[in-house]
Amino acid sequence: MSKTLFDQFSEVSSKQWKQKIQVDLKGADYNDSLIWQTNEGIDVKPFYHRDEFDQLPEVSASEVTKFNICQTIFVAHVAKSNAKAIDVTLRGAEAIKFIIPNQEVSIEALLQNLDLSKISVYFELQFLSPEYVNQISNYKKQSTSIYINTDIIGKLATSGNWFSNLKDDHKNFESIVRETKTLSVNVSLYQNAGANIIQQLGYALAHVNEYLNYFDEIFDKDSKQQLQVVFNVSVGTNYFFEIAKLRALRGLWASLASAYGVNSECHIFASPSKRNKTIYDYNTNLLRTTTECMSSVLGGANTVNNLAYDAVYHKDNEFSERIARNQLLILKNESYFNTVNNPADGAYYIESLTSQISEKALELFKDIETNGGLLSQLKEGTIQRKIKESASKEQVQFDEGNIVLLGTNKHPNKEDIMHHEIELYPFLKRNPVKTIIEPIVEKRLSNTLDAKRLEEEKK
Repeated sequence: MSKTLFDQFSEVSSKQWKQKIQVDLKGADYNDSLIWQTNEGIDVKPFYHRDEFDQLPEVSASEVTKFNICQTIFVAHVAKSNAKAIDVTLRGAEAIKFIIPNQEVSIEALLQNLDLSKISVYFELQFLSPEYVNQISNYKKQSTSIYINTDIIGKLATSGNWFSNLKDDHKNFESIVRETKTLSVNVSLYQNAGANIIQQLGYALAHVNEYLNYFDEIFDKDSKQQLQVVFNVSVGTNYFFEIAKLRALRGLWASLASAYGVNSECHIFASPSKRNKTIYDYNTNLLRTTTECMSSVLGGANTVNNLAYDAVYHKDNEFSERIARNQLLILKNESYFNTVNNPADGAYYIESLTSQISEKALELFKDIETNGGLLSQLKEGTIQRKIKESASKEQVQFDEGNIVLLGTNKHPNKEDIMHHEIELYPFLKRNPVKTIIEPIVEKRLSNTLDAKRLEEEKK
């Protein structure tokens, strides 16, 4: 039936479409009028066509229907965190991310009565201890869905210091990875600090390549094939670009992993960006996180951890966490995101973006490796400088109104009073701590504007 239907229409080439558009422009230049360039240097065209591809893209291996809904729990009190984990799994969470601040937290008490056969568990340890990780490994042997996020380079880039020092950190890191067969890469840091999409992926490849270089000679073939890398990614509101970003990450990782003979499975843990979140007109954060979660799912993230609408200025609270969780539940169970495995496949715009982003990120990665690798460029300050340049460009666009955050730099509600709502310090803050490199600092676009408005409230 469909064949008969489409036989009624003759094929139209991209050249014919362009000619028709040119006529409608009535003399205006096609390139100047309809093609615009992104901060990544990608030209976005008004339409995309099948005949622009030498060959049609292959079907992706992503399984969108299998994405897990996650909730993060900071473990300040073990019994309460355990009770909360049990409660949120009953309310729809399919994965839990525990942030553990110190070694006094009992893993046995934390996981008590949690059915590890039905949920995934991510551990983010704010310290480096092979002995502590061994306790978690006993549970990891019972479940393949336990991930221990260990990222010593991420710690260096974030704080400017190692946990201890380069030698000891690598020694402990090696011990942990041998035991757990997992490591993680904090790509979120680059995004939240203002890196563009090409930089995020280029730095992610260079970041994980430092680890692959280290383990290449000391791991045997079987150990390499068992290695699981988790990419922690933040997703912004550039909807189609963010879908393409995650798709590009999978392809780039597959190429890099194959070069080292490493397990090519790309495990993506995605969450909304903090960079575009605001204090004023905070309900618009719900709209932002919804589209960001949609991009995460359609891009093929394995696990999506939504960000509460008030996360930048409020302490954890049951209401906002429930709303954040329900956003994902609606996407999964009421918006049919659980019915098609690869809905982004075949969209020529997304396929084209994926290809261009991949090429540019790979080019950046090769340039970093040619110039000594990520650690060398972090030490020199090159990575920090490049991210600052990208962030500054974006900040100017925000300040001039070219990047719009509704309710903040456009259509602000002057009656909106927020100083009594602030429970967490939401602004850029630097502690005078001696560091061995300049840290990469996360900064929200509305940081200065929010601070100014709060100050004016107090007058």
